[in-house]
Amino acid sequence: MLILGIDTSNYATSLAVFDATAKEVVCDTKRFLPVKPGELGLRQSDAVFHHTAALPQLLAELKNKAPLTGIGAVGVSEKPRAAAGSYMPCFLAGVSAASAFAAARGVPLVKTTHQQGHAAAALYAAGLPQDTKALLFHVSGGTTDLLRHAPDGTLTLLGTSTDLYAGQAVDRLGVRLGYAFPAGARVSEAALRCVEDISPKSAVRGLDCSLSGLENQCKALLDAGRAPEYVCKYCLLCIADTLVRMALSARRQHAGLPVVFAGGVMSSDVIREAVTARLPGAYFVPGRFASDNAIGVAILAAREVGAWPITSP
Repeated sequence: MLILGIDTSNYATSLAVFDATAKEVVCDTKRFLPVKPGELGLRQSDAVFHHTAALPQLLAELKNKAPLTGIGAVGVSEKPRAAAGSYMPCFLAGVSAASAFAAARGVPLVKTTHQQGHAAAALYAAGLPQDTKALLFHVSGGTTDLLRHAPDGTLTLLGTSTDLYAGQAVDRLGVRLGYAFPAGARVSEAALRCVEDISPKSAVRGLDCSLSGLENQCKALLDAGRAPEYVCKYCLLCIADTLVRMALSARRQHAGLPVVFAGGVMSSDVIREAVTARLPGAYFVPGRFASDNAIGVAILAAREVGAWPITSP
């Protein structure tokens, strides 16, 4: 069975077709929302507009790659998290398109959340079964969450940032340096050019962290004349140190569980290398599966309609 997944986050419009029989991603496509130079995101009304404009175009792209007439179910993210009060208007654009497609084709519609989609995509890319018990980090512009993934797909929040999110710290630094938003890729590229050893100062208490100080540290370093490459590396290594300390605390309470990293910030090679050096066996997945995507949403829909047993990798 072919499953169509749709995700309309605050960063990107993304669609994917997943073959539940072959357990393979047939195709996927994504378009980042346009943000004016110097700005740090979009108003929700603008995000809804851009998603609404992009969805027909991306569906047309998928049509050239996969037989959409063979879609047997549609999955869509309807809100950021599976929590009371979790809501963002940008997801309404995806729900509208998914509902219309499913009704026209007469196939089941499965609604899930953006965060659960991230988890499903990361587990799939890591080669782990969807019913794996795991410690999972979702680190992006809107989250720095440490979660426990249960066999039924439920995500329980264990720890988070008490103020600024990791992606916000990265993007604010990048925009300050003149990079386009979202700035994660440019910040990571700049950091790779720095060869100096850096020992960042992170703020972690138990399973929670604080990242507002990181923004101030980066500003102070730039004001002191430090090279942008140095400051970018400092920023990413501070995030890496934060995540490692949170993970080590969580492992003391949940021994034996694999640690999986998802979210756009986790696409950084600098963070991956720093974390895996201290957390051997931690799972990082390619950016296609780590950043905002509809792949996990399609996988969850396949699981919900019984097209893919949850114990299959």
